[in-house]
Amino acid sequence: MVEQGGVDTVFVMPNTQPPITKVSQATIYHDALSKLAPKVKFLMSLYLHPSVTAEIIADAARSSVIYGVKLYPAGEGVLDIESFYPVFSAMQEHNLVLNLHGETPGVAVLGAEAAFVPTLQKLHTQFPKLRIVLEHVSTREGLEAVRKCGPTVAATITAHHLWSTTENAEQDAHSFCKPIAKTLEDRIALLQAAVDGSGKFFFGSDSAPHPVESKEQVGGAAGCFTSPWATQLVIDALNYAIDHGWISNHKITQKTLEGFLSTYGRKFYEIFDPNESEKPRIRLHRSKETIPLSTVSTDGTIDVVPFRRGEDVVSLSWID
Repeated sequence: MVEQGGVDTVFVMPNTQPPITKVSQATIYHDALSKLAPKVKFLMSLYLHPSVTAEIIADAARSSVIYGVKLYPAGEGVLDIESFYPVFSAMQEHNLVLNLHGETPGVAVLGAEAAFVPTLQKLHTQFPKLRIVLEHVSTREGLEAVRKCGPTVAATITAHHLWSTTENAEQDAHSFCKPIAKTLEDRIALLQAAVDGSGKFFFGSDSAPHPVESKEQVGGAAGCFTSPWATQLVIDALNYAIDHGWISNHKITQKTLEGFLSTYGRKFYEIFDPNESEKPRIRLHRSKETIPLSTVSTDGTIDVVPFRRGEDVVSLSWID
């Protein structure tokens, strides 16, 4: 399903049950994923936890599969960020990426990302050579904070944040995600950042195939299932933005699209393939396909409702 959405490189989040805090866990998970999708490159990560030490970071850096460490806010992971400074120092030394879920605990959801900005700035000041990604940025404040940081700080933007506002999340359980989608002004700012050509912002799907029952229960799971239509959703969101006058048509070039969807992220993660020019490419078609109302796992046991179910999107094919 990942390749169906035009994706052949995936940064794998570590918030499994149990979370991935050991190099051996990440390696086993990587091998299992690679068997399922042998043409996809999986970039593994560790879950920041008190058990993760500078020594484990050194081991992770020596592995051929681990590229980063994900920080989750209190309640899911980290309570005291400064207590992990020795780990961040080791990550800086060994050139691993720090991936941030940038929300401050205890703050109302609409203000949690903006409240996290001083933490991002402090981390960047303390560890200027540490590569940092503000994952699934959702606000103007987050975008501006990344712009003000040096070249070692970037952010990912999801397809669902290019489409959604808080109203969508409140009305549809399958549009609910964390960080929650914000205002229309924030959505427009994300669309503009996606094509600004700065290289500071690149695509990250944050796709989450939660079973339908876990999404529709009270206090349902956060996350949107987008991976089979990831690229298509981005392209249609940009076309929608052009139609509404939010971005200029001249901003949508092959260079900016390839940058946002591919090259900026590869450059940031230092993924250099000498055979890059020979790798398959994707082609987008004006003909439409419809996102199904639901999709079922191959064994028939899990039913997942996709983001923007029932909507038409451009179609996609791979060019060998």
